[in-house]
Amino acid sequence: MNMLEVKLEGLALDMTTNTPVVILSPSGLDKVLPIWIGHAEAWAIAMELSGVGSKRPLTHDLLRRVIETLNGKVERIEITELKEQTFFAVIHIAVNGQKIQVDARPSDSIALALKTGAAIFVNEELFNLKREDSAHDINIPNDPETLRERLRRINPEDFGKYSL
Repeated sequence: MNMLEVKLEGLALDMTTNTPVVILSPSGLDKVLPIWIGHAEAWAIAMELSGVGSKRPLTHDLLRRVIETLNGKVERIEITELKEQTFFAVIHIAVNGQKIQVDARPSDSIALALKTGAAIFVNEELFNLKREDSAHDINIPNDPETLRERLRRINPEDFGKYSL
């Protein structure tokens, strides 16, 4: 499986389903991978992207602290496959010289990667999915430049108002 390092292009909101979408893009390639995620995970990702902290640790902060307290380090996350309209991810953690792989949802993996500074990788095959392979009818622009412009206009507050 050929893994490509990606960057998080941003978040969008699928207006037809009112579901957040995280957009990943590999460096140097004109491709994007949209992954529909939950509102809580989108909120955590949006907070991290915005540099907004909470007064108390949220779920992804807690996970980061537990890993660090156990002398572990998140080395990388990988989004590996799409099965039955569900994306799968693996968190690679080093703990006391051992390498551990933990099955996870891509949304939680991405949030944890942002919290820890870990690199995000995606199976190259996932960038070649056809529309019918996707869990949703993709209603966001397929053209990365149009998508980037749309993402620049997205406000993290579009994912809901929460008090911290």
